[in-house]
Amino acid sequence: MKKEEKLLATKSKLLEAAAALMRKAQDPAEVTSRAIAEKAGVQLAMINYCFGSREALLFEVFRSGQETYQNDPRVIAVLSSDLSPKEKLRQFYYLAVEYLVNEYKFTKAITGHLLLHRDLSEGLGSYPLVAAHYQGRKEEWEIKLISYQLSSMTQLLIFRLEDMSAFLQKELKQEEELRALVDHEIDLLLVD
Repeated sequence: MKKEEKLLATKSKLLEAAAALMRKAQDPAEVTSRAIAEKAGVQLAMINYCFGSREALLFEVFRSGQETYQNDPRVIAVLSSDLSPKEKLRQFYYLAVEYLVNEYKFTKAITGHLLLHRDLSEGLGSYPLVAAHYQGRKEEWEIKLISYQLSSMTQLLIFRLEDMSAFLQKELKQEEELRALVDHEIDLLLVD
């Protein structure tokens, strides 16, 4: 087996092991680098060699599950609807927040990585909708910044969901409260 093939096989083993451990874990902190490497049958150092960190590995596992979300008929229906860009964004974020809450173990495990290490050119799916909303009234850098703020703030709010619920004195695990939070963020960042 060639070196590249071995590396791909090792990456695949690590992804499968991390996914299996995350499915079983009550708390993402249980899914340690050592546990992942042991389950995958590889040396511990291979996590950093292949992915850079445990968090980056877990992000890759999460990203593979994100494809299911992106192919959700509800997401497709929203994005292909005749709604205004701002309303599409609102409906899209309702579904995104639902997904992040449902996948809270992953949200908890990867948010630090996303906020501090993610390639800023990736993961700004809201960019086209923000650009369409402003129709040339904002410069590109402003649109990028608004898209990043919306994405990052949403991730951070869900990451600290219980703390934010107590702080805001709202039951944020309830759909209507989460939607009100999304509405607030979108209305704050996408001025008409």
